Amino acid sequence: MTTSGTTAFDMEFTEVAEEAWERAGREMRSGYDLRTARRSMNLMTIEWQNRGINMWTIDEGTVSLVKGTAEYTLPADTIDLLEHVIRTNSGVVSTQSDLTINRISVSTYAAIPSKLTQGRPIQVWVERLAAAPTINLWPVPDSNDYIFKYYRMRRVQDAGGGVETPDMNFRFYPCLVAGLAYHIAMKVPELVSRIPMLKAVYDEQFEMAAGEDREKASITFAPRIARI
Repeated sequence: MTTSGTTAFDMEFTEVAEEAWERAGREMRSGYDLRTARRSMNLMTIEWQNRGINMWTIDEGTVSLVKGTAEYTLPADTIDLLEHVIRTNSGVVSTQSDLTINRISVSTYAAIPSKLTQGRPIQVWVERLAAAPTINLWPVPDSNDYIFKYYRMRRVQDAGGGVETPDMNFRFYPCLVAGLAYHIAMKVPELVSRIPMLKAVYDEQFEMAAGEDREKASITFAPRIARI
């Protein structure tokens, strides 16, 4: 039997909205139907980000540190940092090192008596501001040779104008359509009777997608052996 030989299936947002409206119980009939679906999708993807880590939104970045400067602004679409190190001697094969820098709370940072002390940064407070998160380092860098390297979780991009494809892994497409159908039905009085069924399908699809979208690395537990 001959198969297509392709694995390029994708959906523009307009197609996502049409499928969602049909699952909700009627056709998409107007520009307003598209706009309200777009609004619901944007709110729903924010909800997904509140549920936990979406693996496809993880990326890495660097900040070149400046001697005497403790505070730096991260990209505005950053939700939070997942991992971070201080890199020294960047690009030098024999001496480049990634050194631990510990994340601390605002209370711990506030209690540091001398915030102007300079040295290699060993602690970072991430201030999650509305406009853009910032990092505050201690000690303050004593050299221009340090790089703050991080892995972050970024925001899912907006639905766009209708012709763009959703900013997500293909595994979440069934969940996206199911969830959008559920959210649409909540806004249309004649579709209220379908809400329990749509909610059940959405929950099932999200559970399957989120279960697959996770770190697959094995975990190693090292016993602590007391020295006598």
